[in-house]
Amino acid sequence: MTGILLIQLGTPDEPTAPALRRYLRQFLGDPRVIEVNRILWWFILRIILLIRPARSAAKYRRVWDAKTGSPLRYFSLRQVELLQKKFPNCIVRCGMQIGNPAVAEVVEEMIAQGVERLIVMPMYPQYSATTTASATDVLFKHLMNIRHVPAIRIVPPYYAHPAYIDALVSIIHEEEGKLSWKPDHYLLSFHGIPQRYAKSGDPYATHVTRTTQALVKKLNLTRDKWTQTYQSLFGREEWLRPYTDDTLEKLAKKGVKKILAILPGFTVDCLETIDEIGLESKEVFEHAGGEHLRACPCLNDHAVWISAMETIIREEGQGWL
Repeated sequence: MTGILLIQLGTPDEPTAPALRRYLRQFLGDPRVIEVNRILWWFILRIILLIRPARSAAKYRRVWDAKTGSPLRYFSLRQVELLQKKFPNCIVRCGMQIGNPAVAEVVEEMIAQGVERLIVMPMYPQYSATTTASATDVLFKHLMNIRHVPAIRIVPPYYAHPAYIDALVSIIHEEEGKLSWKPDHYLLSFHGIPQRYAKSGDPYATHVTRTTQALVKKLNLTRDKWTQTYQSLFGREEWLRPYTDDTLEKLAKKGVKKILAILPGFTVDCLETIDEIGLESKEVFEHAGGEHLRACPCLNDHAVWISAMETIIREEGQGWL
């Protein structure tokens, strides 16, 4: 039997300080995410875990839905539900690198159900060691303890795949149709990584550029109508530039009043899209003189993205599906 495993970063179990402490301990403890001296980082992390969980929990409470809980978990499980209908003869599951349902537990359940061929789709269109490699680390570390390891295929980065780009374009056009105003400018904001990682060979920035080029071409945007930026900075070192909030402030001061923010690096809405861009960056833009900033919804469980995922998975699963 063939199984399809989506791997997503993960989410706290609940928007509380204790839950965020557990989540951040695992996330920030990943050497793929924080590449520094491990002994030094152990001491720094102890301090972070005393201060940051309460602040992060307050932000998570702003995006937490009373019925569906974490948006990242909700949309990830919706993707599984809808993909299962596309692949009725396969077992489709989602595992979280951090939190629940954990990759290790999900993989064990799939093997117990008879999965002998496993197609793995990391939910990161652009490759980075901090995300894609971290995802496969979690998978392969667990498989080291499994006696009967299934045959495995990893879906390669799909940063410029036509199905992915077309799905983004469809959702962007759909969101434009809901606006009562016309955007002056389009902001394409991606999660950042330290410049040091890119200089060490991480291809993430190149993949981001390829996505941006394909997307603006498909949207038929002239060069003066869009800007590509990086968000979600952490720590004091230099990250990939330009920074999202700095750019929004500059655009507002130049007279740009209405912005549609597009988040192509996120396959589901989460804290970084709903709160960081939709609330915090919006406030930065308006404080600097802007009038409207709308964060375009991510791919989520939209039918065009589910169809795109099917296309990408079938390409990688030739002979298995």
